[in-house]
Amino acid sequence: MNKNFRFVDLPRQDPPKTPALTRVYEWGEIYGEYEPHYAAAQAGRCISCGNPYCEWKCPVHNYIPNWLKLINEGRLFEAAELSHQTNSLPEICGRICPQDRLCEGACTLNDGFGAITIGSIEKYITDEALRQGWRPDMSHVVQTDNRVAIVGAGPAGLACADVLVRNGVKAVVFDRYHEVGGLLTFGIPPFKLEKGVVLQRRALLEEAGVEFVLETDVGTDIEFATLIGEYDAIFLGMGAYTAMRGGFPGENKSGVVEALPYLIGNVRQVMGWQHSFDYIDMREQHVAVLGGGDTAMDCVRTAIRQGARSVSCIYRRDEENMPGSRREVWNSKEEGVTFLWNKQPIEIIGDATCTAVKVLTTKLGEPDERGRCRPEAVIGSDEAIRADRVIIAFGFRPSPADWLTTHAINVDVQQRVVASPASRYPYQTTNPRVFAGGDMVRGSDLVVTAVFEGREAAAGILDYLQI
Repeated sequence: MNKNFRFVDLPRQDPPKTPALTRVYEWGEIYGEYEPHYAAAQAGRCISCGNPYCEWKCPVHNYIPNWLKLINEGRLFEAAELSHQTNSLPEICGRICPQDRLCEGACTLNDGFGAITIGSIEKYITDEALRQGWRPDMSHVVQTDNRVAIVGAGPAGLACADVLVRNGVKAVVFDRYHEVGGLLTFGIPPFKLEKGVVLQRRALLEEAGVEFVLETDVGTDIEFATLIGEYDAIFLGMGAYTAMRGGFPGENKSGVVEALPYLIGNVRQVMGWQHSFDYIDMREQHVAVLGGGDTAMDCVRTAIRQGARSVSCIYRRDEENMPGSRREVWNSKEEGVTFLWNKQPIEIIGDATCTAVKVLTTKLGEPDERGRCRPEAVIGSDEAIRADRVIIAFGFRPSPADWLTTHAINVDVQQRVVASPASRYPYQTTNPRVFAGGDMVRGSDLVVTAVFEGREAAAGILDYLQI
């Protein structure tokens, strides 16, 4: 058969997945690995359409059809090099990106034949290449005398460091935690991203010349003015950690917790790391998670593994309009989570401790400024959902440090650092020597968008330094 029609005879086949009845008692990743011949076969289903919608829908604009072709031809190391030309964390994005809303959702074969398994192949490329001894080619790099400080070792900071060292700039990354990765390490549960994957990426970056200064809080352990004095430019990638609240009665009752401290405490407990975050155990509790994004999915699936008696996800829109990954919703359903769609939380009930969440049924009205249908409450539809514990997962906003103002770095009304991609030097802040990207610039968003902005800011820095 003509290879361009391989997709007709060969259906989409994802890597093996651990059954739900087994994985709810485990913390490891639930998706297995492709064998090389399966990866090649699945990559060969790509029809190399003339206008690769997958590539345009990908926030970092990966050369997807190109590295699929290389994998189909057995040219693994070339595929790994090409993958790294656009993405500094491909094996991580392959695991945690919502491909069903991005590249695979835009695949020409998605309607009727099954999209190419782009995410799984992206993960396979780096994992298998590293197993076979591949390392990024740094032989062409010409070292310069320039030094750049990076504040924050999350995805934006790591991506910025990667681009800088590949262009001969010394990148020194400061972070307050004992390990790199930010929420990749401390927030995302191990069943989605095992921490050894992040540690492996750290090792690769260190081999390339990146220096990490950890357990160092800029503004406390080292003054930002010191960085200004010692480095040619600075990149800020400190993320968004302040939880957004619903503003309804009862949010401060005992038993109500925020998503991020809950997830961080659990990851540290599972990994055996010392920590100042409380470990919140949901065993034998009736748990309600408020929100419909990927953080909410992380919370419901964590509570299931902790042995909660029941876990409900309460979301004010329908399933079609939820912001999270459809794959994560399906995994959550398999693991026993109950979804309550079109339910608007309006109060957390209880005396000192929560006992239930009061909700109103909603119907979807006219689209808002982002094109999403507004939920409208149905009067008289209120009901109470039992909940011993409530997890607030409405998203996060930046927490700008006091020293930003001191150093003429402006923030907007939503506390996001002002750094435009359309500036003469992309992602330059109002302090010419300081650049910024990721969640602290755009607000809470995907890991892959933080990677993109970190890389774009690095390009702006290189231009600014005339390299």
